[in-house]
Amino acid sequence: MSAEVREIAVFTTLAALAATLVMLVPGVALAWLLARRRFPGKAIVETLVSLPLVVPPVATGLLLLWLFGRRGPIGALLASAGIELVFTPAAVVVAMALMGLPLLVRTARAGFEQVTHRYEQMAETLGAGPWRVFTTITLPLASRNIVAGAVLGFSRALGEFGATIVVAGSIPGRTRTLAVGIYSFMETGRDADALALVAVSVSIAFVAVLLSGRLVRQG
Repeated sequence: MSAEVREIAVFTTLAALAATLVMLVPGVALAWLLARRRFPGKAIVETLVSLPLVVPPVATGLLLLWLFGRRGPIGALLASAGIELVFTPAAVVVAMALMGLPLLVRTARAGFEQVTHRYEQMAETLGAGPWRVFTTITLPLASRNIVAGAVLGFSRALGEFGATIVVAGSIPGRTRTLAVGIYSFMETGRDADALALVAVSVSIAFVAVLLSGRLVRQG
């Protein structure tokens, strides 16, 4: 395995881990909200969360490019503070997090829906407040599904291509991920390096999906 292949593999893994951390809190909050609350516009929120699963990733990348570009609504604010997001490693993390979020939300939501309300009601009768009930009863009981969802989100982030190449590009040593590297190497005839990246990608994804499935079954 060449040094460049190792560098791409390490960068992609670290970026996917960072994306998983970024999506974890909002993902768990959305999962709990969709599982436990009824509110106007709930169907719209559910649809928006699931959109990255059905919309072409390139379209998602174009949307991110518009939002975070220098002339975009968010990018303009960042530019005024001297922050550049597009075509940086941070853009890779943002694209990965957005594409992995639906899997985290769906799996964690199933966990919250399976939690027996009786335990929460018992805690409430003993004087526990909503936050304490959530952190000591609901969250631990749904933790296996949450971890499984995080692993699935990590796996999706690891293989992200379309949104990443649009909003972050394929800059060697800076924004080139496993999927983008495979595509770039195949285009330039570096089949051996492309196959090495395929092997790394499949190995990591296989372990992650296997772990996620085991956690869901145990939960």
